[in-house]
Amino acid sequence: MIFKTIVKEDLKKLFNVHLKDVECVGPKQVATSNDGKAVYQFLPFESFDEINLNHEKTEYSAKTYFLPFRETLSTFNFKNGDWDQEIKYRKQQRVLVGLHPCDINALVKLDKVFAKDLFPSPYYRSRRENTFVIGIDCDKPCTDGFCASVGADVVTHGFDLFLRDIGDKYFVKVGSDRGLNVLNKISPTDISPEERKSYRKKTKEFLAGFKNTIRVENLPNTLDIEFESPVWKKWGDKCLSCGSCAMVCPTCYCYGVSEQISMDFKKSEKVKQLYSCNLLDFAMVAGAHNFRPARETRLKYRYYHQHRGFVESFGEPKCVGCNRCGRACLANINPVDVISDLQMEL
Repeated sequence: MIFKTIVKEDLKKLFNVHLKDVECVGPKQVATSNDGKAVYQFLPFESFDEINLNHEKTEYSAKTYFLPFRETLSTFNFKNGDWDQEIKYRKQQRVLVGLHPCDINALVKLDKVFAKDLFPSPYYRSRRENTFVIGIDCDKPCTDGFCASVGADVVTHGFDLFLRDIGDKYFVKVGSDRGLNVLNKISPTDISPEERKSYRKKTKEFLAGFKNTIRVENLPNTLDIEFESPVWKKWGDKCLSCGSCAMVCPTCYCYGVSEQISMDFKKSEKVKQLYSCNLLDFAMVAGAHNFRPARETRLKYRYYHQHRGFVESFGEPKCVGCNRCGRACLANINPVDVISDLQMEL
């Protein structure tokens, strides 16, 4: 991997001059929470001054720019006893800046499912390949995150450029050829011994700041052993089955597909919409039979997919430790508490 440094003003110049004709998305403040903290979301911006790269964590992940909550897969037009089908993929270039390590690791996990599996999704791949990703390291761990516990606190791939704030400059990891081509537009410099030392110091301070930790090495076995644990009943009784956790999660990708036909029978659309395994009708089939009628069962299988099924398929947990699900949960259910309870049972 190639490492360079750039002055902070040059990054601003990159967006305001060289990327001004490309759709740019970054962390913008949209509100203030009850405790006075700024609330950020990944939104389009026209000037670099509109975003803040020192944000703690966005309310929603960047997943929606690759897996929209709702998208039209194809459109059918019926005429003279025949029909034609129209399919559209994203071709427009987009720059996504400000992704933290957990969010980039989430994209890497989605890549394994939608871009590198036996049946890749052309809709996902067209968005992924046409998105230029610029990540940035956190200054300090977020208050409730546990990304270090699941190995999502560092990134080695999945980005084009990755930044670390080292004072008046950014330490830059170059992750792709197009990343190097874009970086060369603003005259990067080679790394000095002092800058390398500053990078190491910042990294050590970040890693030393983690307070929220769990052990996940033996978690797949724990889940199997505690399949009938009363822990699921305890947390399932609190769950509201609202699906908020899946909507803010950067790696949840369960979805449903529906056909929508016009009243004059001249047109129809095949629509894909993100869904949640916590919703009551998720496992409902024809005849109104529900394979997962109990809230505790649906909650359990969400954890099984995150920490058991995905591990079996890809050798790593699907969770990246951002704890957005815990923040969004109206019943105050978060992974650290649930997993800790299971481990205490064992």
